[in-house]
Amino acid sequence: MNEVEKHKIREKLEELKLEHRDLDDAIHHMPKTIHTQMQISRLKKRKLCLKDEIIKLENILIPDIIA
Repeated sequence: MNEVEKHKIREKLEELKLEHRDLDDAIHHMPKTIHTQMQISRLKKRKLCLKDEIIKLENILIPDIIA
C-alpha cells in the first residue's frame, strides 16, 4: 500500500470517527419518548456499522503481526 492510499484511508477514517461522535451526541441529547425510540434504534444501528467500518480501516493501516 502506497502513501496516497494510506492518506485516503486515514481521511475516510477521520470522517467516520466524526460521524460516529456526532451520532453519539445526537443519541445522548434525544428525548427518551416512545416516539423517538425507533429513531434512536436506527441511529444506534448506524453507529455500530460505522464502528465496524472504522475497525476495518484501522486494521488495514495497522495489520496484525504474527509472531
